[in-house]
Amino acid sequence: MKHDTPITEEEMNRLPRREFDGEIFLIDTLDKLDQAMPMLKGENLLGFDTETRPSFKKGKNYEVALLQLANADRAFLFRLNHIGIPDALKDLMGDPNVLKIGLALRDDLAGLKRLDHFEPAGFIDLQDMASENSVPHNGLKKLAAKFLNYRISKSRSKRLSNWEADRLGPKQVRYAATDAWVCYELYKVMKKL
Repeated sequence: MKHDTPITEEEMNRLPRREFDGEIFLIDTLDKLDQAMPMLKGENLLGFDTETRPSFKKGKNYEVALLQLANADRAFLFRLNHIGIPDALKDLMGDPNVLKIGLALRDDLAGLKRLDHFEPAGFIDLQDMASENSVPHNGLKKLAAKFLNYRISKSRSKRLSNWEADRLGPKQVRYAATDAWVCYELYKVMKKL
């Protein structure tokens, strides 16, 4: 399938479903942060995403609750509503030598900067890559189907779940890890365009 032809819903539905099946680190204390950061040292490419509790009232908005980073076999979920954005995480977000690959980054980065000031560097937006290469899709689900030949879940119930809950459920955790991991996997394929 050529990269500049659209994929249909029917074609997507025939693809196998995948989700992240590697190791997931849920970081909700500074001690866990201290354990996780050395594992991220030396990484030069990470998938990136954030999650925010949805608001169902006009004018009511919530802060970013979760920041996700992933490589091929590990996902790190930082519960920002528990730990804020510690300096070690700000340093990583500002490191131009670590590429952070995401989708529709403007809102994610604006939300993070509302929590704490930092200078983002090394971010690459898959939507920009799609646009520059005349790819007719810019959503994660369709890009995954088009370039990775599998379906990912973008179910409304998971997207709209409470990311500020005291405890995140296993399906929420897997969903969040999958989003960052798919960004990582997509970049490896799309950079060849």
